[in-house]
Amino acid sequence: MASILRIGVDVGGTNTDAVILDPSSQNHPIIAWHKSPTTANTSQGIETVINVLLQQANVDPSRIASITIGTTHFINAVIEKDQSRLAPVAVLRLCGPFSQSVPPGIDWPEDLRDYICAYAAFLDGGLEIDGAVIREPIEAQVKEECARIKSMGIQNIVVNGIFSPADIAGERQEERVGEWIEKYYPEANVVLSKEVANLGFIERENAAVLNAAILSFARHTISSFQSAIYRLKLTCPVFLTQNDGTILQATDAARLPIRTFNSGATNSMCGAAFLCKSNIKKESMLVIDIGGTSTDVGMLLASGLPRQAAAVSEIAGVRLNFSCPDVKSIGLGGGSIVRIADANDNAQLTIGPDSVGHLITQHALVFGGDLPTTTDYAVVSQPPDSRADIGTRQLAEDGLLKLADSKGCNLVKLLSVYQATVKLKLEEIIDCMKTSIEDVPVLMVGGGAMIISPDEDGTVSLKGASSVIMPEYAGVANAIGAAIARVSGVVDTVLSTEGKTTQAILQEVSDIAIERAVTAGAVRDTVEVAEMDAIPVPYVASKIRVIVKAIGDFDFSRVSDTIPLSASHAESEFAVKFSEKTVPGKLSATTPSAAGPNTSFDIASYIPTIVPSPGKPITGSTHYEWHLSEKDLEWISLGCYILGTGGGGTPYPHFVRLRDMMRRGAIVRVVEPGWVGDEDNIACGGAMGSPTVSMEKPPGNEMMEAQDIVYKYLGVKPAAVMDFEIGGGNGIQGLILGASTNMNIPTVDGDWMGRAYPVGWQITPVVWGGDHTVFLPTSISDGNGNHMLMLAATSENQIERAFRAALSEMGSHVGCAKVLCRARNDIDHIAEAIIDEVGGKDAAKVLFKGKIIGVERKTVKGHSYGEVLISAADVSGGGLNSTSSVGKLKIPFKNENLVAIALSDSGNDERVVASVPDLICVCDALTGEAIGTPEYRYGLLVFVIGIQGSDKWTSSERGLEIGGPRAFGMDIDYKSLGIFRKPRSVIEEYAEYQS
Repeated sequence: MASILRIGVDVGGTNTDAVILDPSSQNHPIIAWHKSPTTANTSQGIETVINVLLQQANVDPSRIASITIGTTHFINAVIEKDQSRLAPVAVLRLCGPFSQSVPPGIDWPEDLRDYICAYAAFLDGGLEIDGAVIREPIEAQVKEECARIKSMGIQNIVVNGIFSPADIAGERQEERVGEWIEKYYPEANVVLSKEVANLGFIERENAAVLNAAILSFARHTISSFQSAIYRLKLTCPVFLTQNDGTILQATDAARLPIRTFNSGATNSMCGAAFLCKSNIKKESMLVIDIGGTSTDVGMLLASGLPRQAAAVSEIAGVRLNFSCPDVKSIGLGGGSIVRIADANDNAQLTIGPDSVGHLITQHALVFGGDLPTTTDYAVVSQPPDSRADIGTRQLAEDGLLKLADSKGCNLVKLLSVYQATVKLKLEEIIDCMKTSIEDVPVLMVGGGAMIISPDEDGTVSLKGASSVIMPEYAGVANAIGAAIARVSGVVDTVLSTEGKTTQAILQEVSDIAIERAVTAGAVRDTVEVAEMDAIPVPYVASKIRVIVKAIGDFDFSRVSDTIPLSASHAESEFAVKFSEKTVPGKLSATTPSAAGPNTSFDIASYIPTIVPSPGKPITGSTHYEWHLSEKDLEWISLGCYILGTGGGGTPYPHFVRLRDMMRRGAIVRVVEPGWVGDEDNIACGGAMGSPTVSMEKPPGNEMMEAQDIVYKYLGVKPAAVMDFEIGGGNGIQGLILGASTNMNIPTVDGDWMGRAYPVGWQITPVVWGGDHTVFLPTSISDGNGNHMLMLAATSENQIERAFRAALSEMGSHVGCAKVLCRARNDIDHIAEAIIDEVGGKDAAKVLFKGKIIGVERKTVKGHSYGEVLISAADVSGGGLNSTSSVGKLKIPFKNENLVAIALSDSGNDERVVASVPDLICVCDALTGEAIGTPEYRYGLLVFVIGIQGSDKWTSSERGLEIGGPRAFGMDIDYKSLGIFRKPRSVIEEYAEYQS
């Protein structure tokens, strides 16, 4: 019996590549391949390239078992903001009393949000982290909303429920609401968020909304693909590749097109591994895909699947959490323009990032053009009979000679500098993407791979690469990757560990993932678990988050009776609406994005808004107020995470909430401690609970409810509010409380920790106030109608223990309110230059720079314990100038970083370089932003900064007893990192500008 054959097609911006391969062949799997320019009518281009393949291969069409297509069509519709391919969306949140302060699209670019996020309703529903029901969905609410949405002419609806991805116990809240929508509005297209992405409420909702916005266009596009196959008289099923290197049947892809967004890079990586499977052992390796404009680099794991990016990615300014490959790109390709920056004896040149792209045959020297490109340099650098012998070599050589003469430069040296520059660019991206200090195998693919010349022995050597393999058919690796893609099943859930071992839980979830892969079409005997992770949930007893992915080969026998759509289907209503001849109606390209930095902002000339405080006499800077701008808020948010020393949770959701309040008219006022009178009551509050709950259950009104309980009991209104801790998400809570309509009071420029600590009683009033209670009365609220008010306690530690015990019964996340008179400033916010802003080199220092090569985590009594290991590496390209780190740095943590321990290269010698109460901050070397302990992962380039702790902690034995190393069970004596210098406040610094 003849073996089955597969066709893979990759539709790129410049070329459409296609292959026919025999997956069962060990020696010659590639039967035919073809590369042709991508046409405006994509389906016609696919039909043409497959037709050429069939003619070349001369095989019986009945032997073709599948056609798998990779395309950038759907992600381009979003990136280009094309109204002809996007549609408005309504969102039904199953959230009960939560999340209303963070409406859908709150952090989107305004133009995209205003067009797509057309309507939102907040309905009863939602689950707690343990599966308990927040509220039951109500059919009557859904019926009413369906009528309203239909009257608005909106046809695409997203259903998003709190903790819905973790619902494997049978509540089926999203599914039930989807069924009601079908009952009352059968014409609607419904997207359930749990089918799109995993835990992470806002990011999952964003992904579901984008998915819904392109549904109609995706259905038209995919039906046109199927119609092209039908016209070729092929009866095989059609698949699309998705972001993780596996496939979706066309019908599923038409329902979940967002899963294909980043499949192009994945196809290249998987194709490269297939081409080299007989030459390399099963291990992780880097794939470098050099195209016409850019070079994409990703890590292929030993499982054969690409390493996935961090939990949150971004497309067109929208934060998403669906699975996508961890790929970095640089402006280096076959069409990159090469410029001579300096000549004579010091020949220097620059490559890219601009490129002639698909117009290379018009502009490159080798084709008679007038722009020197990497292709020209490569052709002239290599022997005439090499694989780089394209176009007319003499034209390229003459052009480069003329250019070299005009610069007074020797051509031989210029070619040598070119090769060194290309190698350096590739070596830098290799070093950035490696996950260990060891050299790794590198697979070089892509049509532009010829731009790097081999050494005299015919091989290519790159620093950081144990070997460089350029396989045959490398130019169509992307189409090969599409052809050989497999099927996956994924589970991301939170489970109880009571009465079960971790291994038993992993096996249970693995079985579910395997079943999901089989349901998706995999042959059961071929399914294996490719990825598995178990993450303890901080602050929540006996809970663990488990993520498992299973993959297997597709069972073609189950779709042998698949009947493709008729050719006439392409002329349906979708084809009329989304005709590829239609001129796209793009959204405004000049509308500023609500996300991402404003590159035109002049930081050096920026002056904050400092105004006299109404009704207060001017005494120095004491009675001025700082009215925050959005830029101030952004900087404070970044600084809060740095001061979180790895803990406290990301401030991002609180930042976008407060920014939205400001855009709706709220004024955020900050005052100095001297503004407060001796008898004034100062509100104080923050969040207590698990970061996992915070990322999945956006806040309700629990913060304000806790405050109201305290002040209604006291019968007074506070004069100002002050943060409980500045580190992490709680650093923004005081600003939110002060700016709220209930309070409308200023926020004191200070906090009670000067950082983040794991427990609420590790604060300076306890250091200086003794063992008695400081904050009474104190209250907590879960935002769902449950409150506690504590009027008496023996100590702050006892209050903490009582509230922690109640926490798990109140959704593992509550708002907390305290009361105290008179405040004192500890640490001001950190702006751009972190070390300068906290007192200079005497008060802070760079402890280490390198790459994370190891992370261990475990949960003890609700707290996340662990250790991160960082190996010395050059991160100077990430914005940090040269300090030479050697050996390794080990940082144990308990929610926050506790101690920094330098290790020698041999690992035999250890030296403590910093410890609590001093602040140990791990920052992303590429952005300068803080990284929290839940975000530590292999391969991140980081720098570690030590900041001298406030003398409120370090100047007394009690401060070290409560917040020093021994408070965390470490037999280490505290040694001061430097000299604490109180930073100058923003109000003091800029009040003079207001006179």
